Amino acid sequence: MLKVLFVCLGNICRSPTAHAVFRDMAKKRGLKVEVESAGTSAYHQGALPDQRSQSVGIERGYSFDGISARSVKDSDFAYYDYIFAMDLQNLRDLIQRCPAEYQNKISLFLKHHPDFNDGKEVPDPYYGGTRGFVRVLDLIEQGASALLEQLQREHSGKR
Repeated sequence: MLKVLFVCLGNICRSPTAHAVFRDMAKKRGLKVEVESAGTSAYHQGALPDQRSQSVGIERGYSFDGISARSVKDSDFAYYDYIFAMDLQNLRDLIQRCPAEYQNKISLFLKHHPDFNDGKEVPDPYYGGTRGFVRVLDLIEQGASALLEQLQREHSGKR
């Protein structure tokens, strides 16, 4: 079973949305995967995803059940097969903290989408309105779909 971790700053907007979307898409495709999300900060430990993220995601049929904010743990680097950062700052923070032997597991989430592989980030919608949360969900859906296709190609027969 593949183990995937999505990471943003506070683990209340982008990474829990990626968690919910990827978990649902993987299940629908029959890919056995353990999905989790975390933040590089501990600002919101134990909090539920931002209500705006949940509202936009639920409207499209995603479940946020069982998702609550936590910070990245040192043990995550060894445990997860893939660690995806939502933006370049979180990518830098993860790489700086991660032991060298596990750094190859870390990448920018949208790097795996053919249209966005030039360093495009999932922007933080926290200080904006609903439109920003919709845009984030759009990007995450596109990125998760492309990522799942890639993982299925790489791991076909390894499920």
